[in-house]
Amino acid sequence: METRDELLLKLRENTIGIVSENSSSEEKFQNQTLRPILKLNNDLFIESFRNYITKHKNDFYSLSVEKKLAFIENAIQRDIKYRNTLKGMVIAWFTMDEFQNYITNSSNLNKRMMTLVIERLKSQVQLFELIERNTV
Repeated sequence: METRDELLLKLRENTIGIVSENSSSEEKFQNQTLRPILKLNNDLFIESFRNYITKHKNDFYSLSVEKKLAFIENAIQRDIKYRNTLKGMVIAWFTMDEFQNYITNSSNLNKRMMTLVIERLKSQVQLFELIERNTV
């Protein structure tokens, strides 16, 4: 029987991005752990943000693209409750070793994690429009 850690690693893709001998431990963690987790859970992040929009600002869809991008960034940076929810969604996919690594440098890794989530959502801002049109 496979362990939880083995199952998690099996579900995730390999490293995304370049990891070399010169890479910092944070950069390695980002490319070996965070990016694969975010890619695997992309649909969940999209749905989570759609729910956030519904609960907090229904006129998101009428904003210009520039303002939508700013709204995404502000939501994640300023809404601590939502930010913590997103962090939990990522941390739940850590192996025990990854979690031990994370807790030794959580502040810097949290910044990287949220930056990646923000960029992922911003890069798919047009998808929110498509989803909204198809659900109305």
